[in-house]
Amino acid sequence: MDLRLFQRINKLSGRLSPIDNLMIFISNRGRYVYAFIILVLLFKNRKNKQIAIETGSSVLLSLVVQFFIKLFYDKPRPFEKRRVGILIPSKMDSSFPSKHTILAFAASTTILMFHRKLGTIMMWISALTGFSRIWVGHHYPSDIIGSAILGSLTSIVTRIISFSKLGNKP
Repeated sequence: MDLRLFQRINKLSGRLSPIDNLMIFISNRGRYVYAFIILVLLFKNRKNKQIAIETGSSVLLSLVVQFFIKLFYDKPRPFEKRRVGILIPSKMDSSFPSKHTILAFAASTTILMFHRKLGTIMMWISALTGFSRIWVGHHYPSDIIGSAILGSLTSIVTRIISFSKLGNKP
């Protein structure tokens, strides 16, 4: 099922240049949206500064989780085992987890806990980021779903740790 869904999404790539360019842009540059939002929050006011710091901590934790999973688990990328449409070059490391997706969901989930509207918009951008990684031929849908779950879980863990430092309950 994972392969079939990947093939259905990926075979759409290469047909419409504007959509391909959009997916490439989202895949390569989407992370700057999250960085910009975190920077704005960092300098907005004291409460938002704490949110930005917690978001940064969540992103950092998800990066560590992603690093260790890739260290011990190697899942070949779709283009390594079969002929697929690949729109941009990729590393030859493990397909799971998707760094782009895990970081996007870590940031989005943390923001969602504090700012419902902004967090919802960021979650949609995160989902689009994950989708774009399938579109460009770098990841299977299961890689994206798993990475989204891991990124969200790291945000929840970071939130629990933040509360425990303050002596409060989540």
